[in-house]
Amino acid sequence: MITADAFISQATRSGFDFYTGVPCSYLTPLINGVLSDRALRYVGAASEGEAVAIAAGAWLAGRRTVVMCQNSGLGNAVNPLTSLNAPFQIPTLFITTWRGRPGEPDEPQHEIMGQITQDLISLMQLEQGEFPNAPDLIAPAFAKATERMEATHLPYAWVMKKGDVADTDLDQTPLGPREAGLRENFATGGDRPTRAAVLERFLALTDEATAVVATTGKCGRELFTLADRPQHIYQVGSMGGATGMALGVALNTPKRTVVLDGDGAALMKLGTFATVGAYAPKNLIHILLDNGVHDSTGGQATVSPFVDFAGVALACGYRWAGTCDGLDGFEAAWRAANAAGGPALIHARIAPGSMGKLGRPTVKPSEVARRFKAFLAS
Repeated sequence: MITADAFISQATRSGFDFYTGVPCSYLTPLINGVLSDRALRYVGAASEGEAVAIAAGAWLAGRRTVVMCQNSGLGNAVNPLTSLNAPFQIPTLFITTWRGRPGEPDEPQHEIMGQITQDLISLMQLEQGEFPNAPDLIAPAFAKATERMEATHLPYAWVMKKGDVADTDLDQTPLGPREAGLRENFATGGDRPTRAAVLERFLALTDEATAVVATTGKCGRELFTLADRPQHIYQVGSMGGATGMALGVALNTPKRTVVLDGDGAALMKLGTFATVGAYAPKNLIHILLDNGVHDSTGGQATVSPFVDFAGVALACGYRWAGTCDGLDGFEAAWRAANAAGGPALIHARIAPGSMGKLGRPTVKPSEVARRFKAFLAS
């Protein structure tokens, strides 16, 4: 058994300074220790997959990250670990617990995952090692994990057993209440613009110092086709993860950060609205391009016509939210969002469909990630 202080001290010496995750009783000592250390940042995520995306954004902004979760939620992290971290080659130290460990009594819902935890990690082609549960194992374990992440550019996993870390008291500064956000409406009820037209207007309005995270599917493909810039990162997978990634970026850079989201993706990770609202980065603008369909898969309808995304954002703590359905309305909303400060949401209702000659990014995701990281560091 080790203490949380011993683990965190070595983690800090090894450069790890950003933590995110979803709690587990086995993780309580570590999470309490991190939350009690005012020099560290811990972001409590709404889901395990969201935590992986947040950590990816933090890594892009220059932080060395740790993701912590229970193995019952490991399945929620499979998608971003395989379709975000793998293609973009983004490392993180991934700590999952071992509920349902064979031979150890536990609740029935942990039985199967307890049997397959290490196998699942291996199937994702991630390296893993023994969690350092003795004081003399901590430094060597961090040295190996760091070396392997630098060599593979991929996450490295530890599986924590019950009792590996001694109990730790919690001294957490609560997230404070804030005033209700402002809502504005710029909708006119006219013909809705295409996504490409809105992206063109956005590119004309933004500047070269703004970081832009584009959601997977045709949004990122259209943005790349219109203008490929070092300040852009195009998610090619991990549907719903763009906003979490943008949050990780915004919390770790002073640059204005914009996420170009879609209605299907936003609905998939609607809990991220709450995380954004709670941690409230003032430099984050969330643009939700809502065409009411899954455009990349044949135009199947989403349930977005029944969702008041601006209302959801304000209920979750966004500082400002606006709706629009035309190009002039979008421009007005953009200016209002920047004047209000973030987090701000622009819910833009647009027409279904995409550009006729739509290419795909020709730059490898790993190269996009590293030039974006260099942009953030500039």
